[in-house]
Amino acid sequence: MYGLEGKVALVTGAGGEFGMGRGIATRLAQEGADVIVNDFTGTPYPDRPWPGVSAVVEEIEALGRRSKAIIADVSDSAQVRAMFEEAVADFGKIDIVVSNAGSRPGGDRKPVVEVTEEDFDLVQRVNVKGTWLVCQAAARHMIARGGGGRIITMSSRAGKTGTATYAAYCASKFAVIGFTQSLALEVAQYGITVNAICPGLVDTERVDYIAAATAPEGQSAMEHRAFMVRDRSATIPLGRLAVAADIARLAAFLSSDEADYVTGQAINMAGGHEVH
Repeated sequence: MYGLEGKVALVTGAGGEFGMGRGIATRLAQEGADVIVNDFTGTPYPDRPWPGVSAVVEEIEALGRRSKAIIADVSDSAQVRAMFEEAVADFGKIDIVVSNAGSRPGGDRKPVVEVTEEDFDLVQRVNVKGTWLVCQAAARHMIARGGGGRIITMSSRAGKTGTATYAAYCASKFAVIGFTQSLALEVAQYGITVNAICPGLVDTERVDYIAAATAPEGQSAMEHRAFMVRDRSATIPLGRLAVAADIARLAAFLSSDEADYVTGQAINMAGGHEVH
């Protein structure tokens, strides 16, 4: 549909079984791209059988595309630099970069007066610094090789509207939008577009982590997760949470020539829950 044959993509944070990264990586492969997948670990769930990025590589190769997993912490400049060097050495170039990796919800989901410095710093290090490092490396490569490119960041509806007990996360996702707009203006002259996707709540493993971190006393994480899904779905005009495939469809469009006049945008994917 979008004709990504001959393109090479790099997707960070792609090791989750139901996550947006996996959904985006496999959708780009379906559109014809070879895809490098990244995560900070090869075993995201020590207590579950899902093998992480190695399984995503197998899925992509089964679609007839080349793939490789690279384990790297996006908040570490040396690891990001090494990841790009390895990717370019093996694939020759990178046309599309999706900076999807995000911090795992946990101790940051508290009122501001209770959030620790350590928890606040973790969110900013992964979500803001990690986005900066990945996009900086992507822009440097794309400018140097010429031919344009596509950079996609992952913000959130929480990057447009503050939410109680989400202050650290909201701060990081507001920052991603500002960074995206600035980078888009800087690299437009090179034919590189930069856009942010702003999902609402997406039915992935992150909902499990949020539920575990925010479940009230006397309610299990599983019970609170079910409540969250019901409660949020009732506020969404389209009547359901997003799933990874919804986000992947937008990422595929933004990666394609069909979106070559779209840049500097922060596009909502929230079923009508966020309209500005």
